[in-house]
Amino acid sequence: MPLNKFAVKNPIVTEKSTELGKNGKYVFLIDKNTTASEAKKIVENIYQVKVIGTNVINIKSKKRRLGNSVGIKPGYKKVIMTFQKGQKLDILSQ
Repeated sequence: MPLNKFAVKNPIVTEKSTELGKNGKYVFLIDKNTTASEAKKIVENIYQVKVIGTNVINIKSKKRRLGNSVGIKPGYKKVIMTFQKGQKLDILSQ
């Protein structure tokens, strides 16, 4: 089965994720139906790095209210990937 390169949407750049980047860990937003092993293979193919660990975090959707109307803030899935020692991504310049 071919890999869907659009399953890994984009890297997440926050203050916390940039601190993790100093330790060789990078955070990516992924599709809800993507597994950790699929995301690992896709990142290895796109960025030409060796991933040694993956941690998946599911963020639940939340109800939000503005006046009388009620809406939903959609949930998402993110993955923290640990790269092999010495490998880095320069995602701020992209």
